[in-house]
Amino acid sequence: MPAMRYVLMSNSDRMTFVEMPATHAYQLSALNLRLHKEMDKLTADSVPSLPRAIAECDNVELHDPSAAVVSGLDYINGLEKEFAGIKETAYPLVALLTEIRALQAQLEQWYEEEYAE
Repeated sequence: MPAMRYVLMSNSDRMTFVEMPATHAYQLSALNLRLHKEMDKLTADSVPSLPRAIAECDNVELHDPSAAVVSGLDYINGLEKEFAGIKETAYPLVALLTEIRALQAQLEQWYEEEYAE
């Protein structure tokens, strides 16, 4: 079984653990920090609410049913969909989407190689 890490994401009302390959977890954390840095520059009305990366850990045992574990690929696919839907006119959103899609492609390749039979 491949080594996985969990990135704890927190919104004001919800915590989510994003399960990532151990080799890619730092990339999700770094992407999250970058997106938060750039969010204030977006002028569109429909900017998605973005949780904050709070921590990374190797193991998770949930005791609170309101917390969830989601796969990294599912998380990044949802993130890409949300950011692709932003109708931005003043800020070059392409750079942010490029970073999201780069991690998305890396995860797709990782899952394909790891689980190929």
